[in-house]
Amino acid sequence: MVWTLSKKTLQRESLNTVLIVLGVFSAAMGLKGFLLSSHFIDGGVTGVSMLLSHVLGIPLAVLILVINLPFIALAYRQIGIMFAIKSTLTIAGLSLCLAFVQFPDITPDKLLTAVFGGFFIGAGIGLAIRGGAVLDGTEIAALLISKNSHLLKVGDVILLLNLLIFAAAAFYLGIESALYSVLTYLSASKTVDFLIHGIEEYTAVVIVSEKSDEIREAIVRVLNRGVTVYKGRGGKTGKEMHILNCVVTRLEIGSVKNVATEIDESAFILVHPLSDVVGGIIKKPALH
Repeated sequence: MVWTLSKKTLQRESLNTVLIVLGVFSAAMGLKGFLLSSHFIDGGVTGVSMLLSHVLGIPLAVLILVINLPFIALAYRQIGIMFAIKSTLTIAGLSLCLAFVQFPDITPDKLLTAVFGGFFIGAGIGLAIRGGAVLDGTEIAALLISKNSHLLKVGDVILLLNLLIFAAAAFYLGIESALYSVLTYLSASKTVDFLIHGIEEYTAVVIVSEKSDEIREAIVRVLNRGVTVYKGRGGKTGKEMHILNCVVTRLEIGSVKNVATEIDESAFILVHPLSDVVGGIIKKPALH
């Protein structure tokens, strides 16, 4: 049993290492192969490092390491030593990659530079996160700020930080570069979301119907999905009925809707995304 656990741990950490290394080279490719030559920046700590490098003339490889280290120290206190060590090595790897590895300047086209530069940076950040580390300390800072604020959530803090960064970019780099930088950030953000959540991002489907028992049986039989049943009552009619709650991937939303409407065309269906799901009859995301 001890050998089995050790072997599984070794395999998992080996996969994490591969993901982190791929993430480092992907992010470096996005920076040196696309963004730096066009004077575009990303959001977050990476964007701050790029902006300061442009304004002060300090090498980006140095700034990315120096500016991220305080956030890694905070992560050590909040998350743990292994996460902090992994993240430190990951960011140091990116710094070394930027300093010593040569990448071709892919294209002078500004739109392609913004979109694909963001894509490679987002892929790098996402792969590093899947490997258990970070390449950018923004979310760590946002998490700590939101904990001490009753008004701001993590997403709000990230948005405000990036608004300040792109406002500064507009002042120092010009409006056009700042606007392309926003496009870069959006591309990176979407890529990170896709790599973390994958195509199997989970969604909750709530179904209210007088034929809920038939719909429940069909979902379990046809889609092999678990269904939670709540007792409810119509607010207008006062009639008691069962409310179904089913968690599926976003590729299966249409199938659940079709099953429900085939049985009851007047069924009320509510769909909303979930940030995470553990347990139950669900598929595991890839690479997790």
